[in-house]
Amino acid sequence: MKKRSAVVLSAVMAVAAVPAFAQNYPVRPVRLIVTVPPGGAADLVARVMAQKLGDALGQTFVVDNRAGGGGQIAADTVAKAAPDGYTTLLASITTHGIGPHIYAKLPYDPVKDFAPVCLYATMPMIVVANAQLPVKNVPELIALAKAKPNSISFASSGSGGAPHLVGELFKNVTGAQIQHVPYKGSAPGAADVAGGQVQLMFDAIAPHLPHLKSGRTKVLAAISPARLPIAPDAPTMTELGFGKVAASIWYGMLVPAGTPKALIAKLNAESNKALALSDVKERLSGAGIDTAGGSPDDYAKFIRDELAKWGPVVKASGAKLD
Repeated sequence: MKKRSAVVLSAVMAVAAVPAFAQNYPVRPVRLIVTVPPGGAADLVARVMAQKLGDALGQTFVVDNRAGGGGQIAADTVAKAAPDGYTTLLASITTHGIGPHIYAKLPYDPVKDFAPVCLYATMPMIVVANAQLPVKNVPELIALAKAKPNSISFASSGSGGAPHLVGELFKNVTGAQIQHVPYKGSAPGAADVAGGQVQLMFDAIAPHLPHLKSGRTKVLAAISPARLPIAPDAPTMTELGFGKVAASIWYGMLVPAGTPKALIAKLNAESNKALALSDVKERLSGAGIDTAGGSPDDYAKFIRDELAKWGPVVKASGAKLD
């Protein structure tokens, strides 16, 4: 609580210190570009934060869903936008964690082309399967996938997204031969896992909660560092000996490099105040999303650490995408 209060206090002080030209910002609508279609966790975080930022700053924050290319389309749009504070990105582990290492070539530099504003949220990931899949755990899943190559399909939120990339890591690290089936967002993929059209998904918890509660799907393992309250009996991938398959989905705001620091400070301050609100915490936690927050420097270090972590993991796995 004290840490959160300190963050909010520093955010308020930052607003008080911004130059006069930033006091009137924004004077027109601001775009928050999202890398995935409407629906799902990223879109929820974007819409919750856009509403709060708009209310606080007196201008509409428009959520602009630009799916495709594993987030490259959205990220490149922001990287090449004017650094005036009116085009922002909801970045993720896909655009600024795994993606830069797994893609042969990106149209943007994940560090040089952006300026961090604030880390918004994090989400643990799971290996989730259709309840009728005849395996009780990950070792049995791997054994079945090797015994019957490509008989098991895994859904993703789209080619190049975190669920796809983590699935590719799983394949390369474990040797499991499973087929990728991309969907337009996590929600339809989760629905088809529950329905049995595909058998598996590597994803955040949120889209799968109703299917887990109904008994149509089951958690085989936690991909995140710790076991999860929703499935306390499911071991982590690290416990199973596959520590290279470990990830948490995260989201945060970035702006184009060169954006005035005063505007970044203002966006950061209002973002932290929004993240501290009880209704924001409740709405996101209900979807399995943990709020974050902090300074632009905190977020910059977080991204550097993510890039440093995923580089050797991806290299060792051998996973690559065009």
